[in-house]
Amino acid sequence: MKNTFAVIMAGGIGSRFWPVSKTVYPKQFLDIFGTGRSLIQTTFDRFSSLIPKENIFIVTHESHLVLLKEQLPDLADNQILSEPIMRNTAPCIAYACHKIKSIDSEATIVVSPSDHLILDEIKFHESITKALKLASETDRLITLGIRPSRPDTGYGYIQYIDGNEQEEFKKVKTFTEKPDLEIAKTFLKSGDFLWNSGIFIWSAKSIIDSLKKHVYELNEIFAEGVNYLNSDQEKQFIALAYQRCPNISIDFAIMEKADNVYVLPVTFGWSDLGTWGSVYDLAEKDFSGNLAIPSKNVMFYDSSNCMVSTDQQKLVVLQGVNNLIIAESDNVLLILPRDQEKNLKQILTDVKAKHGTRYL
Repeated sequence: MKNTFAVIMAGGIGSRFWPVSKTVYPKQFLDIFGTGRSLIQTTFDRFSSLIPKENIFIVTHESHLVLLKEQLPDLADNQILSEPIMRNTAPCIAYACHKIKSIDSEATIVVSPSDHLILDEIKFHESITKALKLASETDRLITLGIRPSRPDTGYGYIQYIDGNEQEEFKKVKTFTEKPDLEIAKTFLKSGDFLWNSGIFIWSAKSIIDSLKKHVYELNEIFAEGVNYLNSDQEKQFIALAYQRCPNISIDFAIMEKADNVYVLPVTFGWSDLGTWGSVYDLAEKDFSGNLAIPSKNVMFYDSSNCMVSTDQQKLVVLQGVNNLIIAESDNVLLILPRDQEKNLKQILTDVKAKHGTRYL
């Protein structure tokens, strides 16, 4: 497709997948389901069948450059945007969109996380194609909203104005951060709320106009250095620019404030794979509800609804246990009741306080 670009955001550390996902080898570089392709490789494959490979840009932390080049060796250096420090999604997107606009002023861009699961790629491509076409013709900022199947408290929600039923793209009314269970049940019952996928489509001109309007100082950081982008001085400029960037999400910076935000409701088998529980829900389990990924050397006796992630060579035997997450990586072993996964954040805080970053 002419003038179309993709930005894949691969800067996170996937802490909710600890201990398998660690700072030095985060979730997006892992082959979670044992398919032979990591999440970032799968995401790149998904977009490369829709957008020219040379138009796909990946943003990642500079500490992960070696990993990225190992997994996607065909990427040109100019397609890799290296972040010196983590500053959330708004600076990441501002950097990428200014860079792309300096290459092609007529660019239309899809921005996507690197670690999501898409089961129906045909429907996904159809949705992206529709959104790219609309974004190229209008100044709309478009996001994809997933029709919810349950009152999930792990996702943000998008409420839309249900006006013309014939209009596929709905005007966004509100964005809501992860709600508690009772509010999530209310959202599901109302019928006009969608899960926030974190996938965005817009023209380079429209998003930069919005950055200029809503987060002027952030936009100016990159606008001032546009002549350094796509040059030998880009890395040096970005190292200084990121020191000035606020830690702010694109939702808070733009999407919650702009009046030209639209959502396309979609159903293509999506998960953000944000937690061990999300993987358990999606993967195929045995007749007792047990799951071992990617290892095949796990033996279950009188055990049910357990999830095990460990080295493929290691033999693991479970006897008489139920509803556990067991995850091992290097020198860390986690054993956690599945219904207490929400405590993982506090566990990581305590591990850091006691041991520093050694086990993170």
